[in-house]
Amino acid sequence: MRSARRRLEPATIIVFGGTGDLMERKLLPALYRLAEQGLRVEDSHVLGVARSAGLDDAGYRAWVRRALHAAGLWSEERSRAWCDRCVHFQRVGGDRSDELAALGRRIESLEQAGGLPGNRVFYLALPPEAFPGVIARLGEAGLHRSRGWTRLVIEKPFGRDLLLAQELNGLVHRHFAESQVYRIDHYLGKETVQNLLGFRFANPVFEALWNRDRIESVQITVAEPIGVEGRAVYYERAGALRDIVQNHLTQLLTLVAMEVPGALEADLIRNEKVKVLRAIQPIDRDQVVFGQYARGRIDGVERPAYREEPGVAPDSRTETFAALRLAIQNWRWHGVPFYIRTGKRMPRRLTEIVVTFRRPPVSVFEMIDAEAINPNRLVVTIQPDEGFDFHVEVKTPGSQMRLESVCLRFRYSETFAPLPDAYETLLLDILRGDQTLFVRADETEAAWRLYAPVLEHPPQTHSYPAGTWGPREAKRLLRRGQRWLPA
Repeated sequence: MRSARRRLEPATIIVFGGTGDLMERKLLPALYRLAEQGLRVEDSHVLGVARSAGLDDAGYRAWVRRALHAAGLWSEERSRAWCDRCVHFQRVGGDRSDELAALGRRIESLEQAGGLPGNRVFYLALPPEAFPGVIARLGEAGLHRSRGWTRLVIEKPFGRDLLLAQELNGLVHRHFAESQVYRIDHYLGKETVQNLLGFRFANPVFEALWNRDRIESVQITVAEPIGVEGRAVYYERAGALRDIVQNHLTQLLTLVAMEVPGALEADLIRNEKVKVLRAIQPIDRDQVVFGQYARGRIDGVERPAYREEPGVAPDSRTETFAALRLAIQNWRWHGVPFYIRTGKRMPRRLTEIVVTFRRPPVSVFEMIDAEAINPNRLVVTIQPDEGFDFHVEVKTPGSQMRLESVCLRFRYSETFAPLPDAYETLLLDILRGDQTLFVRADETEAAWRLYAPVLEHPPQTHSYPAGTWGPREAKRLLRRGQRWLPA
């Protein structure tokens, strides 16, 4: 996993959607920071591909300069030298075969001029509906073959249901081997997500407790205070289940629940993740609650209802909140509920995993019932304040036996240097050829298969005020004595 033994070779990184939001906000800053680190990424060339008419290398470099300025990364001397030497633009405006042929010639000329070994990364930073056309045209033009290696990077969402995911996998595999394909879920590039593996498998004290005998429940929350932020056209077709649950939340669940792999190798880890997905019981309607935000206040500011957002139908039933109770039918997790939820217009930005351990079966303390003793909890915070908290019970000072919860706390920011951005990690792994943090074809299909019954027969959508943790109906998913955390 991200092994230092893997050789890092320069490449031509061809970004379809080279003037888009993802390139501007995430990919370009990540590529520049990697180049600054001297990891031979500075020898790679970036070729932005877009429909923009009238844009040439000089105009694109000016756009790149503005983007790096906005990210606080522009340095007149170093940045300009990198930009002038390594950043290029090629217009591809339609489906014409001569434009793909021209793109191929441009790539070859850049490789020859830069002394590059012929390695290529095709990054699809595009709307999902554009994936099939671009993949087919790359294959038909023979651009998937080169003197070096070729890798295809596909952003989420990969399909919008099981059938479309299967069709897209079929198209991809007609032109690319699975070993060439990198399906990105940027959550997997976060350092804290990767630390789940280190935390579990390097600390036997926790792995010995990681089972149905010691754990009462697992909750995973992805919360956002923002609304649809101008993405209503996409979100009306997607909803929370497709946008967050099927990918981000499900990836976190598999890392929490997976068995110990034989080694930290890409296929061995991904095998275990797929086993988790296949062990989850079919989802019934009574295991799902959908919600949609109404008017409410966040940080003292009145926020509009989802149906009042520009581009949203006034009678929309699209869910902006989804909560599910899942059951994993294997020896490790039988009987342990996994609660997952996500929502927009919630009180704050938060991605968190809460593992609640079982209470003592009986109390040995006079006047303290076993049910009154707070359970131990491990809280792993993925964002924004990366780290973990372990809640334990201690006796308070004094003559009487009184217990109080205290927190053992760790934060990355207090111990280590600033964490790398998720896209830096993932781009570096793509160049190294390490697929550990990327989603395999059978994994994407297993996730879509799991949620297919919910997509085919969605439950009623309940209203919740903006600034709350979702509709009150979500509480019915919990067992007696349990509560959503945070609530």
